[in-house]
Amino acid sequence: MKQVSSYEGRQDKVRSMKLPGIEVWENQYADRDFVVDLEIPEFTCICPKTGLPDFAVIKVSYKPTKTCLELKSLKLYLVEYRTIGIFHEHLVNRLMDDFVKACKPRWMKIEVIMNPRGGIATNVTAEYPQQKMK
Repeated sequence: MKQVSSYEGRQDKVRSMKLPGIEVWENQYADRDFVVDLEIPEFTCICPKTGLPDFAVIKVSYKPTKTCLELKSLKLYLVEYRTIGIFHEHLVNRLMDDFVKACKPRWMKIEVIMNPRGGIATNVTAEYPQQKMK
């Protein structure tokens, strides 16, 4: 008998699920091109198939324009994922959507490095503006 997780089948709502807002602060050096690197080494979410926790390192690099991501609100946003069943591929894209919406960067790259699950390690990367695939 197949065990069905309470998270399975919810991936069709990943774009519309409600999450806390991410605050920003005014960049006094918006005329300068510089990179902000963030690393979140203790990220957790839920596997949508098993309901078990998934662990990851998230790396974010971005070139801000008028605003920068505020770190306390970013942390509160990320903590919300501890109760969310989400595929790795959906996770990186939802993060990108929300981060770009919040701070409207010149450029952003997000890499999600998942701890191995079932002997398979998964890394998923998204970039803004989106690069054309070959």
